[in-house]
Amino acid sequence: MARGKLRIYLGAAPGVGKTYAMLSEAHRRVERGTDCVVAFVEHHGRPRTEVMLHGLEQIQRRELEYRDTVFTEMDVDAVLERKPAVVLVDELAHTNVPGSRNTKRWQDVEELLEAGITVISTVNIQHLESLGDVVESITGVRQKETVPDEVVRRADQIELVDMSPHALRRRMAHGNIYKPDKVDASLSNYFRLGNLTALRELALLWVADRVDEYLQEYRSEHRVSKIWGSRERIVVGLTGGPEGRTLIRRAARLAEKGAGGEVLAVYIARSDGLTSGSPKELAVQRTLVEELGGTFHHVLGEDIPSALLEFARGVNATQIVVGTSRRKAWQYIFGPGVGATVAVDSGPDLDVHIVTHEEAAKGRGLPVARGARLERSRVIWGWLAGVVGPALLTLLLTHVDVHLGLANDMLLFLTLTVAAALLGGLLPALASAAFGSVLLNWFFTPPVDRLTIADPKNIVALVVFLLVAVSVASVVDLAARRTHQAARLRAESEILSFLAGSVLRGETTLDALLERVRETFAMDGVALLERESETDPWTCTGSVGDVSPPARPEDADVDMPVGDHMALALSGRVLPAEDRRVLAAFAAQAAVVLDRQRLQSQAEHARKLAEGNRIRTALLAAVSHDLRTPLAGIKASVTSLRSDDVEWSDEDQAELLAGIEEGADRLDHLIGNLLDMSRVQTGTVRPLIREIDLDEVVPMALVGVPEDSVVLDIPEDLPMVAVDPGLLERSVANIVENAVKYNPDGEPVLVSASALGDRVEIRVADRGPGVPDEAKDRIFEPFQRYGDAPRGTGVGLGLAVARGFAEENGGTLDAEDTPGGGMTMVLTVPTAAGHLPAPPDLPAAVTS
Repeated sequence: MARGKLRIYLGAAPGVGKTYAMLSEAHRRVERGTDCVVAFVEHHGRPRTEVMLHGLEQIQRRELEYRDTVFTEMDVDAVLERKPAVVLVDELAHTNVPGSRNTKRWQDVEELLEAGITVISTVNIQHLESLGDVVESITGVRQKETVPDEVVRRADQIELVDMSPHALRRRMAHGNIYKPDKVDASLSNYFRLGNLTALRELALLWVADRVDEYLQEYRSEHRVSKIWGSRERIVVGLTGGPEGRTLIRRAARLAEKGAGGEVLAVYIARSDGLTSGSPKELAVQRTLVEELGGTFHHVLGEDIPSALLEFARGVNATQIVVGTSRRKAWQYIFGPGVGATVAVDSGPDLDVHIVTHEEAAKGRGLPVARGARLERSRVIWGWLAGVVGPALLTLLLTHVDVHLGLANDMLLFLTLTVAAALLGGLLPALASAAFGSVLLNWFFTPPVDRLTIADPKNIVALVVFLLVAVSVASVVDLAARRTHQAARLRAESEILSFLAGSVLRGETTLDALLERVRETFAMDGVALLERESETDPWTCTGSVGDVSPPARPEDADVDMPVGDHMALALSGRVLPAEDRRVLAAFAAQAAVVLDRQRLQSQAEHARKLAEGNRIRTALLAAVSHDLRTPLAGIKASVTSLRSDDVEWSDEDQAELLAGIEEGADRLDHLIGNLLDMSRVQTGTVRPLIREIDLDEVVPMALVGVPEDSVVLDIPEDLPMVAVDPGLLERSVANIVENAVKYNPDGEPVLVSASALGDRVEIRVADRGPGVPDEAKDRIFEPFQRYGDAPRGTGVGLGLAVARGFAEENGGTLDAEDTPGGGMTMVLTVPTAAGHLPAPPDLPAAVTS
């Protein structure tokens, strides 16, 4: 069943007339005979809107009780049972009452669209998810009811309902929007002139971006011209903190500034598995970025700024969005922070946006996990505390005329040893303990200035000091290693959770999975190798990266076997042993994805075989009917001419011979189309492309139609085209023959041509009955005749052959409505190299 179409009326604020415009469209469709009903429209007591509901069929709403109050919601089951052609559903972002079928009304609309019902709905610009922060900053009101931008962007039609702020305030003042007791408060708060102006600008910019997208889609589908890289690709650096949601929404707005923008949110954990990100918060941010049409990536990296820049350059990003550091002011003594480092190292090819947020300078919510491998700065501070610290303490104690006693001196040295263990780990602490014991022996244990100890009690004290220092250092190091292992296991569990989710959703392709492996382990290239048996050579079934895939698993830096005849090969660096567990999960998933792709390929092959069987069945039907009809006429005419019982006049003989000739021509045409269709279906068409003028081809295609049935308009200054002349002639001939067949008597078919970028467009317009939008693609299928009641003869192959030959020429063939009634076939073919039309002369004011 074909999916229904979605039309949305978008407004900048309440009261601009979205519901009124929707109801007006419903009345227009009802007048044209369309089955249109109202599923849910809220008129809010506005008289003019309520009047527009008269004359429209309304489906009874469903009543729900919540907190001792009865609410009414759209009855989705009733709409599905009624199954109208078009249904009106107001307020797309509305949140349904608990107990409803779905949480949000846009989810109800998705069900109706999947059932093949066309939906007309309304939404205000402030309800779009990505604009929540902007609207709150403008109006001071946080919108609780939102709809994902992707839902609105997928609409088949978006119509802006616009009104100037002054006119909207006048409508408000006249009581046409809210009741009189709410007018003054609304005008002085939400409906201030500045608020309305800003919201209107947001709506206009958002719709303008959609217009650019529609234009690019049209140019791409019709191959108007080659589109170069104007796509914005924005990488969002996430830390796992609550500010990530703000960064994602900001990046989504930046992506919408340019048509086709893409958002890639990336969370980078340290390559040793250490992370301070909240798994719960990351799950929320993953859901948010997917709702906004972006993708979420989890990457391991030793140095976070470098890993972020490497990821951004690897995906050809144009912008990076990071948040202002959450560090306290004193914490900047340990370094400039991730955002500042990324901005400095990004270079001229990447724009870096450092976005402020509410968590800035508040400190990190979770402590940073420490591991066996500490940061270089911490190790340096540990050695300074363990070696320089005891020397400075000795200098201080020997030059101050205060005798604290040996016990207190040992406690001071022990403090420095503990500090060295906390900062630098085991080695600086051991060095501090050894160095400190030597200094205590030399300077503070009688006899001084000698390494001998006179009092045995002092020997015990020094030994205890050394044991305590070593014990503290060992405990600190053990705690760090345990933290490292726990954090690494958490990072692995997140990656494995992603793999499990992708398996359940069935959404990961082999190339995407291999790219995920390359990103996760920071490799240069990843390949999946396979062989039939132990003696057969390895073959590469898929690879990603900048390096050539290895011929054998043994040639790779890392190889992971998958069964007996498959292996995952990685190039770039040698992975530690602890990473192979996660790599094994990736390898197993790669084998599953490969099997799924092969099953899909087999299913597609089976579908093509079924399609071939259907065509053969239709061919037998055509042979049994359409081909036998002209044969019967020829047989009857020949039998009559050979009859000895009848004396035929010259006029009768001429008429019978004309019937034989006409039947033979019909047979020749039908058999020609059958043979051409078989060539297209089997892929045996081999076009001989050469440069030629259209006026050499198109007139030859009109030989088979009456002279007065076609008007030809081919400009002489058209550029040459690169096509197979025979295939182009046959395409045009079939299109013109079809147009003449359905065109009213006395009305000529117009055949015109024009240049458009690097394409030439041939348009064949008739004034016939036309074809509905839902049937425009079906008329190009083999053995399809609109309405199964063709005028004249044929087996329904003419347009199918025409489209097949057009595509073999590198062009397209589509159907459009003729203004004023009828159908226009649009055939595009590529312009010959070196024959592009000159650009038109534009005024200086336009080009500057």
